[in-house]
Amino acid sequence: MLPAMTRPIIVSDMDGTLSTAETWRGVHAWILANHPSAAARRFVTVRLPMVAVVRLGLRDRERFRARWQQDQARLLRGVPADQLDAMGEWIVDSLLWPSRREAAVKALAAAVRDARAADPRTEVILATGAYEPIGRAFARRVGADVALGTPLELRDGVATGGLAKPVQSGAEKAAAVRTLAAGGEVVAAFGDTSADIPFLELARRPVAVAPDAALRRVAEGRGWEILEPG
Repeated sequence: MLPAMTRPIIVSDMDGTLSTAETWRGVHAWILANHPSAAARRFVTVRLPMVAVVRLGLRDRERFRARWQQDQARLLRGVPADQLDAMGEWIVDSLLWPSRREAAVKALAAAVRDARAADPRTEVILATGAYEPIGRAFARRVGADVALGTPLELRDGVATGGLAKPVQSGAEKAAAVRTLAAGGEVVAAFGDTSADIPFLELARRPVAVAPDAALRRVAEGRGWEILEPG
């Protein structure tokens, strides 16, 4: 269990906020190269019709993403924990970090610097719906103290193909941040979609990074800061 924080915190989303890459693509590429199967090879193709439905707005995007991660986790069944950690490092090194939003990464670093000048105890949380090994690897890149991600279920140190907890998104992510904050002030929060609104609402300084249409409306209506990376 992660320790609760009774100190100021700064929290940031990852996909779309600090990196423009889609994490699932990195997971898929790693599986095909390191843990291939017939199910992995047809994984994307059989889901293309539903992708079209989601893009048309006929199905909830966040629920679809959660189901996608649940299904993709099955492809990791049998992978040892150390290989999952290696997967996280590979995805960050080869995909997420090269596609980082430089302006957002710098804005996060500046917020951390200013907050720690006021209170050196300030902690940084990377809150992502991605699998935990990926979140931990990216957290190390941005100097985050804690990575909140979606945990893969392990049994005897090996992935079962399931999730230990629901996908960390929306209200679930905000609840996890609130638990870690334990009454400490959320100094700043960075997110890019409407799913991030619940944890952005916790912050004294909410920052919408290249926001989707729904988050942009909320940010403009509430006077939140909007960061438009070049």
